[in-house]
Amino acid sequence: MKINKKPEIVAPAGSLEKLKYALEYGADAVYCGIPDFSLRSRINYFDTKEIIEGIRYAHERGKKVYITVNIFAHNEHIKKLPKYLEVFKNNLPDAFIASDPGVIAMIKEVFPKAKIHLSTQANCTNWRAAKLWYDLGVKRVVLAREVGLKEIKEIRKNVPGLEIEAFVHGAMCMAYSGRCFLSAWLSGRSANLGDCTQVCRWKYNLVEEKRDNIHIPLEEDQHGSYILNSKDLCLIDYVKELRDAGVDSFKIEGRAKSVHYLATVVKAYKSVMDANFSKESIKEAKKELNKNVNREYTTGFLLGKDTSSMQNMENRSVGSDWEFAGEVLEKVESGVVLKVHNVLKVGDKVEIIRPKGELIKMKVKNILKKKNGMKVESAHGGTEDLFILETKKEIMPMSLLRRENKNNHC
Repeated sequence: MKINKKPEIVAPAGSLEKLKYALEYGADAVYCGIPDFSLRSRINYFDTKEIIEGIRYAHERGKKVYITVNIFAHNEHIKKLPKYLEVFKNNLPDAFIASDPGVIAMIKEVFPKAKIHLSTQANCTNWRAAKLWYDLGVKRVVLAREVGLKEIKEIRKNVPGLEIEAFVHGAMCMAYSGRCFLSAWLSGRSANLGDCTQVCRWKYNLVEEKRDNIHIPLEEDQHGSYILNSKDLCLIDYVKELRDAGVDSFKIEGRAKSVHYLATVVKAYKSVMDANFSKESIKEAKKELNKNVNREYTTGFLLGKDTSSMQNMENRSVGSDWEFAGEVLEKVESGVVLKVHNVLKVGDKVEIIRPKGELIKMKVKNILKKKNGMKVESAHGGTEDLFILETKKEIMPMSLLRRENKNNHC
């Protein structure tokens, strides 16, 4: 079996800004889509104009864009689909990601030469299914998260011409291959049409059937009652094994996450591959990944079907000692111009993540308002104000700041 020496990193892009950050921090490709046909209809800032701009931006840099058309389409969506696909007539993406056979057929009708990637929503878990899709013209299968390492090897052995993509990091859905009906049932918003309200992250109580006014908390060893709350997937320890098993593409989840999450996760996985999967690089990457708020990490189904360690029943998420503070917009003579996202104060210990180069650690000495040069003791997000962080450090635009905040735990 031929081993792909360096698998592709595919990053999420929930907006044009996030698309640019993903590529700047080392992603080889991004996946994105507009709300009407994507499984991210909320917290999705793409429209057709920005999608095309994103494709052009990526292609100018030798990077790829995969367009998600992976909803469980109803007749109303099928009627609208041809008009949407026409948007890509002069700017064809590198592939369309779809799960519905009817949608795949329509894409092929409009663009006979278009590459199709089978969405993880199609829950492809065996080599016969993978071969069927390959024989039908699908170039790549995004494997179901339920597929283990041993099964990946078997799929690669039996369908050698097929590209394999596997999730390596991000949120896990408690439902099989993300096919969840709880959101539609409890909130009227369908997860299968991209409008999931994440009801699996809610806290539940047990109600006695005949006395509905009596609520009994469900507890796990006197902790919380987040009985459906899955831990986050993290396979940074197993990227070499995945590569050796024949995975062509490592996929990161998180189109609704912050640019800080996106940049740090992409850079962490890229750094491990650039270092040829060394133990030291994995150790450093894990430190970075732990600086993002998460639900604790799990290897999911990769090593077998024991799911006992996959649920976080104690809380919705786990905090971090670090908080995303802001992004660098431009370099000026006295320092850098910041767009502040959370509070940043004089005296704060900060780390600066750069698209290229090592992490910079420093202490905030002076903050100025950009519009009038006035010194301030603190800068806050949620306003139109921009600030200047005085520093002589070599910090380029699109660098990100995080501040030490040891009380920031959920």
